[in-house]
Amino acid sequence: MQIIDLKLGQELYGIDIRYVNSIIVMQNITRVPKAQPYYLGVINLRGEVIPVMSLRRRLGLEDDVFTPSTRILILKPDDSSESVGLIVDEVNEVVTLEDDSIKKVNYDEKDEKAVFSAGIGKNGDELINILNVPAIVSEKNV
Repeated sequence: MQIIDLKLGQELYGIDIRYVNSIIVMQNITRVPKAQPYYLGVINLRGEVIPVMSLRRRLGLEDDVFTPSTRILILKPDDSSESVGLIVDEVNEVVTLEDDSIKKVNYDEKDEKAVFSAGIGKNGDELINILNVPAIVSEKNV
């Protein structure tokens, strides 16, 4: 499995590369009234209006602090869905993980955010929380 290795604070996360359309630098976001709290608004990317969400807010972490390394990952969860932007603190590199280096983690089923993790990957000495992109962008998990 190939993943994009990214950071939120000091924590490492990974997103399966098949969901990633592009990675862009932070840009002005137009706010949208009455949107979910984790949606910061929309951007215009090459003529397409793309909703942008804060991964930090979606995961229940503290608010974003935008730095020069802040990036927006443009994701396409599946062929039939619209693109979604995901704000992350930093994008590191593409990492290849073998199937036997990825462990499923048992969570409390009452925790609605438990579905956001697809497992923990081991890359050398580092542990990477692999994100379940369809669950994160789904409105069912609000």
